[in-house]
Amino acid sequence: METKESGPIGRPRGFDPDEALERAMLVFWQHGYEGASTATLTRAMGISTTSMYAAFGNKEKLFRKVLERYTEGPSAYLTRALEEPTARGAAAAVLAGVVRTTTRPAQPHGCLGVQSALATSDAGQEVCELLVAWRQDGCARVRDRFRRAVDEGDLPPETDPGLLARHLTTVAYGIAVQAASGVGRDELQELADAVLRNWPL
Repeated sequence: METKESGPIGRPRGFDPDEALERAMLVFWQHGYEGASTATLTRAMGISTTSMYAAFGNKEKLFRKVLERYTEGPSAYLTRALEEPTARGAAAAVLAGVVRTTTRPAQPHGCLGVQSALATSDAGQEVCELLVAWRQDGCARVRDRFRRAVDEGDLPPETDPGLLARHLTTVAYGIAVQAASGVGRDELQELADAVLRNWPL
């Protein structure tokens, strides 16, 4: 006797955890943390609730794994951008990366880290705090890059690296929200270019 989720009784049917995690990422990305129900997640992942809990833990633990995957995958443009030889080049690469990642036709528009934080109940408070820390970490990495640029003479000595990093990341998250609202790639890139014309602040 076999079931959809199993082979012979007592032997769970194998599934690809990597593929299941990818599918879960797309669900959270499209619906946000609160909007992604367990039923929607398991249906997309092609596994039962029991299998999900066994492989990934509860919904919050699954989301933490998904956020790691998102950081190392679609959001990895940040790491590459900060390796640019100039601060302006880094800023341009950050904004181009945001525009590109949030407007790809084959994936949800917007940013998983922003979408999932827009509406959370008391039950999702830990996830909200996780995402605050995630965004703060991104801003801190940009700040450190701009601080190095000041030290190297690439940015004027009076530049405030923290303020500049906050400005850039605020624009980046704003682009992500606009992308989720349906604003097109070309228009968002024009916005990014306009920001860079006033570089540095």
